[in-house]
Amino acid sequence: MNQSGFHLSNLHKGALLILLSEMALVLTGVMIHELVKYVPTEVLVLARNGLGLLFFMPWLLRNGTRCVVTSKLALHLARSLIGLCAMYCLFYSWGHLPLAQAALLKQTAPLFIPIVGFIWLKESISVWTIIAILIGFLGVWVVLNPSQHTQIPWVALLAIFGASLGATAKVVVRKLTLTQSSIVIVFYFSLFNTLFSLVPAILVWDTPSLWVLLGMAVMAGFATLAQLLLSKGYRYAPAGQLGAFTYGSVIFASILGWVLWDERVTFEAMIGMALVVVSGVIVLLASNKVKKTCA
Repeated sequence: MNQSGFHLSNLHKGALLILLSEMALVLTGVMIHELVKYVPTEVLVLARNGLGLLFFMPWLLRNGTRCVVTSKLALHLARSLIGLCAMYCLFYSWGHLPLAQAALLKQTAPLFIPIVGFIWLKESISVWTIIAILIGFLGVWVVLNPSQHTQIPWVALLAIFGASLGATAKVVVRKLTLTQSSIVIVFYFSLFNTLFSLVPAILVWDTPSLWVLLGMAVMAGFATLAQLLLSKGYRYAPAGQLGAFTYGSVIFASILGWVLWDERVTFEAMIGMALVVVSGVIVLLASNKVKKTCA
């Protein structure tokens, strides 16, 4: 009895942390949506990484460099390069798409993870997973609603490409978590990405005002908090049990987009969102089932 209560408690803790992580992510998007009016995307990406890295300094000074010694530097580097490209796509989409649409397209990443795993790690894909992926992309099509007179915005395609890169980065993270702590993974991500994003930001640099700098600091804080909460949440319960809660960002973004900018979600878009969410949950559950079978 106590044992089942313990597992239930862990699931609740994990779910709460995932929902808080998604809220922090959407608040990051809200800040980007406003800041992009005053600052180039390249500068925002540098700020997110550089200020995120500064948040680690007290921890690094307290524990010393021995706490970040790693034998997986190549994997950290690969994760950072792929993740940085995904971040540029994500930030641009947060800044130039309706908030709910940007959040939804980011959440297509789970649909790409089985594809990346199949191509890179030779992992098998079940028939149900393939069907779920197709349903998910049908949902994206419904949300974007292309017709004879309109085309899918290139920013939306960029967001989907970023989601595929994000899925690839998550596969790398999955390998890293076998030997590396979540705080070390996030530290190297911030360190390498700060260095890599420096040159693009310098090329378009325009010194922002004090208020914009403050907004960039808040944005970086939300983004770093989202990553840490996500990593912490997955330590309480398996991804297959918690994955559905990551779609909370779509709900949060829909509400905030409507409240802040009067961005209304059509009935057709709601149907498309539902298709993406259901398909993503099926993919995550199928992935979890495969892991249990192989264990």
